[in-house]
Amino acid sequence: MIPNDFIQTLLDRTDIVDLIGQSVPLKKAGVNYVARCPFHQEKTPSFSVNPQRQFFHCFGCGASGNALGFVMQHTGAGFVEAVQHLADQAGLTVPSSTEPVRQAPSRSGLDLLQQVTLHYQEKLTQVPHAREYLQRREVTPETAQHFGLGYAPDAWHGLEEKFPQVTVDTWLALGMMVRNENGKCYDRFRDRLMFPIHDHKGQVIGFGGRVLDAGEPKYLNSPETELFEKGKELYGWPQARQALRQNNQILVVEGYMDVVSLSQAGIGNVVATLGTATTADQAKRLLRSTDQILFAFDGDKAGRKAAERALHLILPLFEEGKEIGFLFFPEGDDPDSFVRQNGPAVLRAKIATALPLSNFVMELLTQGLIRSQPEHQGQFLRQARELLATLTSPWLTFSLKRLMAAWLEITLDQLNSFLGTSAAPRVQSPQPRSRLPLRPRQAPSSIAHQLIACLLVEPSFAQQVGIPDPDTQTSPLPEALALHHLASYLRHQDSIPNLSHILEHFRAQDEEKLIEAVLKREFLTLQETPTEELVVVYQDGLKRWQSMGRQQEAKSLLQLAQSRPLNQQEKERLQWLTLNRLAQ
Repeated sequence: MIPNDFIQTLLDRTDIVDLIGQSVPLKKAGVNYVARCPFHQEKTPSFSVNPQRQFFHCFGCGASGNALGFVMQHTGAGFVEAVQHLADQAGLTVPSSTEPVRQAPSRSGLDLLQQVTLHYQEKLTQVPHAREYLQRREVTPETAQHFGLGYAPDAWHGLEEKFPQVTVDTWLALGMMVRNENGKCYDRFRDRLMFPIHDHKGQVIGFGGRVLDAGEPKYLNSPETELFEKGKELYGWPQARQALRQNNQILVVEGYMDVVSLSQAGIGNVVATLGTATTADQAKRLLRSTDQILFAFDGDKAGRKAAERALHLILPLFEEGKEIGFLFFPEGDDPDSFVRQNGPAVLRAKIATALPLSNFVMELLTQGLIRSQPEHQGQFLRQARELLATLTSPWLTFSLKRLMAAWLEITLDQLNSFLGTSAAPRVQSPQPRSRLPLRPRQAPSSIAHQLIACLLVEPSFAQQVGIPDPDTQTSPLPEALALHHLASYLRHQDSIPNLSHILEHFRAQDEEKLIEAVLKREFLTLQETPTEELVVVYQDGLKRWQSMGRQQEAKSLLQLAQSRPLNQQEKERLQWLTLNRLAQ
């Protein structure tokens, strides 16, 4: 039996767009990706993949599901085989599976880099000026060991001397040696403090090296190799993942020493972007692994630019349930110097003052603008329109629009009109709610379907808006039971699950077929509904559902009174239900 926690973690680590894109040519279409369905013959694309909800659906044949469902349907694999397939891609080991985990293709290269790491660690203990450098930076031996820090000797052919059996071509392929224009080869890293870079499995795949004294470049990284793709990796990732078990927030910084110093100060949930701007692959990994990401940058112009790039990268990937923040240190400071000068308590206090994503967006949009000047208002609207076009999260879009309207001192409807968004025509409609899909009907099953669909589209409603009161429901219908099981599951989660997690939770359960049916009908209509309208649909459904439940309970008590006298508690309950109905 594969633990459910592992399945949820596996889904978190899998991007369904990347997965399906390996075998199906997907094209971006609004917030979704589309293609011709791989499960049936068609000329016009009807196969849609939603990255926010990690869910696919074909409008032609009705096939739908999450990442595991796609592997099973596309390859014919069983559940265990599908889990193993995704685990291999994510670099995870299935806890209780007896199937062997696929070995990486470059095992010998990985083994060799691990030996080099041990060699550098040994040299660190033998070279006084390398140890003195760490002492000046206040790095303890325990911290150095925790990150596997080492020292590359000041020698042109140190690796060849230490590992005479290894060919020059092997060193070149691993990025550990350089060939100059004369064809001569020599060690890439010389007289440098060495930071081993690990992949998500904890295997050394490259290095970063820092000069100990004056010299350029100050930092030198391994080049791109078969094992090392700089844009996909994060320094300190294996160590940060351990810390994430206690703290669901992760800090993203710019430098190796930032990670080392913060970890030594007790803030272990920190990674660095290897000296480059944050990439899409790095952002996706972060978002899959945690719900709270804090970008912590230097306060200079370069740090601000790095934060702005990270913001524009993260906005299209943002989804409900995530918290993104931005933190800036005083100019001349970085996380390393700040924590060494002020201590971890002051740093934690500063972390608490981080700018939420929405505030940082508004800060950038309004920078240098004077609200009272019409020209600046027009510039603000142009920038706002461009930014909103990149968003895929309905709730973030709605929230930012409210802030934008407040800054302009206009209504949300006026803002929509100026932006030319789809919400503008609804302002002029005499009955705007008549356009809402799935108007509630009287049948209990249809209202239950509507509420289930709303919760599938916006699982956050269970915690932010509310769920049906189970004490007032006596309906034996499968729809009623499914609604309450779904609502209870969502209400008791520490973090808001996406649709992929929900589908996996109810796999092979009594509710699975009904949820699939709702997905093919109400869900596909409601998912295009703006969040502010969907809230109204959900609240209306809740009121009707609660009212019908109370009516049914009162009817049952009246029928019971015909067969025997009601006790005092039953009488009081019937009286309350009757008065409540009259007050509606």
